[in-house]
Amino acid sequence: MSMEALSSSADMKKLPVLLLLACALPLAAQTPAASTAGNADKAHAALNAMVQALGGNRWLSVRNSYVEGSIAAFYESKPTGVNVRYWQWSTPSAERIDLNEKTHDKFNWIQIYTGRQCWEITYQGKKPMANDVCSSAIRRRNHSIQTAVRVWLKNPNTLVIDDGQSLAERHLAEQVTLIDDNNDSINIQMDAETHLPLSCSWSWRDPVYHDKDTDVEEYAEYHLIDGIQTPFTITRLHNGDMVQQRFVLKAAYDVPLPPDGFNVDAIAAKVVRH
Repeated sequence: MSMEALSSSADMKKLPVLLLLACALPLAAQTPAASTAGNADKAHAALNAMVQALGGNRWLSVRNSYVEGSIAAFYESKPTGVNVRYWQWSTPSAERIDLNEKTHDKFNWIQIYTGRQCWEITYQGKKPMANDVCSSAIRRRNHSIQTAVRVWLKNPNTLVIDDGQSLAERHLAEQVTLIDDNNDSINIQMDAETHLPLSCSWSWRDPVYHDKDTDVEEYAEYHLIDGIQTPFTITRLHNGDMVQQRFVLKAAYDVPLPPDGFNVDAIAAKVVRH
């Protein structure tokens, strides 16, 4: 057999392999995009299931909420002994917390959060809250589950990623991460069976020490209130240490707001002075 014939025979043997490679290349090129789209669809489906579990349209259309309960403080996950009663009214843009520590100097103790302003009102009058306390409250509001669904998801530039399943506090959890166009992120864990939120977490850069800090809110003991699933135990952690627990005694939605609502000056004028 001539050299030309051998070459032609060898080429014929290579042809099926080349055809297979040619067919595989377009499929391989499509796989990452298809995989990314599939992951996003799965993440959106998980968040939709969470919203339906929380109350669906009823949860989405809430104008305000009222919560009454107690707050326990912790340091390095150990109780500090501080325990206060609280009454809280919240709207999408403002929050008011009335507290009673049952000590003379903290009688009529009120905290107001509106926009990026945070005020504390006592018998001594009103004063701005410490920057770190105010910043923490603003971060918590901007990374809440309500904000994730009502604001972040409506931004077409937000990436929504399904992180798969894992164990969280003995629960099989589905985790979804939202990343905005500023590379800020929210991680939400949902119970794989009930679809109710188990936790919400976010990380941020400390403006003084420039290290990365992580805050977490954990939710448990859900009760159906006015058609909305409401966690009656909320645990807050900072860099893995428990810092606060809230125990809800009563909750309601779309209620009349207290007199003067979130008007700092009007509230300060009415606080009883001793």
